[in-house]
Amino acid sequence: MSVRPATGRAHRHLEVVWGTVVTIDVREVADPDDDEVRAAVDDAVAHLHWVDRVFSVHRPDTLAAALRTGRRTEADLSLADGIERAMLGVLEQCRAARDLTGGAFDPWATPGGLDPSGYVKGWAAERVADRLVRRGLANVCVNAGGDVVCRGLAGPGRPWRVGVRHPSDGQAVVRTVEPGDGAVATSGPYERGAHVRDPRTGGPARGARSATVIGPDAGLADALATALVVAGREGARWFTGLAGWEAWVVDPLPLQTAWSVRG
Repeated sequence: MSVRPATGRAHRHLEVVWGTVVTIDVREVADPDDDEVRAAVDDAVAHLHWVDRVFSVHRPDTLAAALRTGRRTEADLSLADGIERAMLGVLEQCRAARDLTGGAFDPWATPGGLDPSGYVKGWAAERVADRLVRRGLANVCVNAGGDVVCRGLAGPGRPWRVGVRHPSDGQAVVRTVEPGDGAVATSGPYERGAHVRDPRTGGPARGARSATVIGPDAGLADALATALVVAGREGARWFTGLAGWEAWVVDPLPLQTAWSVRG
């Protein structure tokens, strides 16, 4: 997933977190080096690391890891605690995505236990984008390793444009989308191998080579993209009644076809 490089009055920051690189791209600011711009970006970066400290399943000290290993249970969590309230909200949305996809997205069916990463990355990117907007930066794009959230414009009269890479050629863009104030999420095995598992079989997902979802909610877009890699063409029915949503999916080899669906 790529975004056209910044020109003009822009501030760009790259942060290594969550096992990937998160790019924060701020456009149309009077002074890219202004203290308020830097403070807003610093706040966004701090939030990225807060998400890592709470939701990472690769660190032993997180709440997600405690739930994954059974040291904590969901019934233990309290809405009175801010961290636990955030976790409960994420789990609620993960259940909704599991129901929508008929179990093709299921964070509870991953090897080793609960892993909400397939929802959290998009959810967190959206939270970061909205934090920047609340700090007065109206034109922002957050790219969290393939989950892209856009707000405002890329330049005067120019919408954000997000390129979707070819699943077999990292240098080729097969489609360009304009999400407006929305999100684009792509999932597939081409960057990290067969990391998407089929919750129904436990084996590698074989429904699609890649799946891109465009919609107003980055967390759900992330979950739906993952689920489409599992279910393939069966997943087209999920978009019935999802107004404002779209998917573009590349079929598995040896097929050389792709398909799209709109809600």
